[in-house]
Amino acid sequence: MPENPLPTSSAVPPTAARSTGQQVRNLVVALAAIALTVAIFLGIQTQTPTASLSAMAEEAVPLETALTNGRPTFLEFYANWCTTCQAMAGDMASLKSEYGDRVNFVMLNVDNNKWLPEMLRYRVDGIPHFVYLDEAGEPLSTAIGEQPRLIMAENLDALMAHAPLPHQQTFSRSSTMKEPVARTGGSSDPRSHGAQVVN
Repeated sequence: MPENPLPTSSAVPPTAARSTGQQVRNLVVALAAIALTVAIFLGIQTQTPTASLSAMAEEAVPLETALTNGRPTFLEFYANWCTTCQAMAGDMASLKSEYGDRVNFVMLNVDNNKWLPEMLRYRVDGIPHFVYLDEAGEPLSTAIGEQPRLIMAENLDALMAHAPLPHQQTFSRSSTMKEPVARTGGSSDPRSHGAQVVN
């Protein structure tokens, strides 16, 4: 009968076992970190890009064209520093994508003095300031401040259908002054905000 060979120990020394366990744990952490990095990268790549006000303004229909091409116009007075304008940029880009083939989208930057006559004409005293114009370039309605996309879309639908805008602040005609009004009395203090006292 052959002799039994000496039994060999299959047990791994305790320090080696700890070392192997640590290596497996490190490998799992490294793989998880790689998977997370790839997921974040792909998530960023698939997000809808935020619309840039400057880029949108560059792609907007020029005001002169909008007033003469026979299409209704959605006019926005904005500024790059306006946080509400920035917050609405995505909705504005979406509306332009949906309606831009039938409605002129015009953007005028209030920081550009070139648009001062238009700012006075449409009484811009806060931004964003929106004006709905008919095909002849006549103002039908205005809205100031953040507007829900649904309200703007319903107004654009009505504008294209030549129907009354469901959400509107109407313009009324104003008198044209022939001569400047003489200032009588009042305060010369610039902090008075134009308050005048008539004697």
